[in-house]
Amino acid sequence: MKTRNGIGLVLLVLFVALGQWAANGETEIFESKGRASRPDVAPVRNEQYAQECGACHFAYQPGLLPAASWEKIMGNLSDHFGDNAALAPEDQAALRAYLVSNAADRVSDKRSERIVRSLKGKQVPIRITELPYIVRQHDEIPKRLLQENKDVRSLSNCAACHTLAEKGIYDEETVKIPGGGQWDD
Repeated sequence: MKTRNGIGLVLLVLFVALGQWAANGETEIFESKGRASRPDVAPVRNEQYAQECGACHFAYQPGLLPAASWEKIMGNLSDHFGDNAALAPEDQAALRAYLVSNAADRVSDKRSERIVRSLKGKQVPIRITELPYIVRQHDEIPKRLLQENKDVRSLSNCAACHTLAEKGIYDEETVKIPGGGQWDD
């Protein structure tokens, strides 16, 4: 009888944990190098955002920047890093709501939490490359593989090296630097 109760308890704990995992939107598991990976930043789940923003650049997951950063970015789309990315007011409001509600300081994804913890005071970065956490994670990579690499050029080009970036997976096991091969630090 004890064994049955023990198994029941284990199953109950697993069921509750899986329910919480699914409630956080982390239901997809991906295979990479013989091991299972799940997103450490929630993937983009808004088709309008994926189309509008992803048409010009990588559609960064909202969990990569805090809400204040998304507010600042969405508040000046007529000068979006030197380009005019203005949208109809209703589209801008819808995308802003999606980004802000899923921002790094509004979700519990592990990498989002690390990004927020890395910020000092009232820091409001508008570039992924300004995030202390992101800079620190890439500081060992030689310039020749990043800035001097014609296929990468910048830390903002996540998908160039992170083979599962689109799915919100940024772990080292999924990194392949163009012209540099598999990353191993």
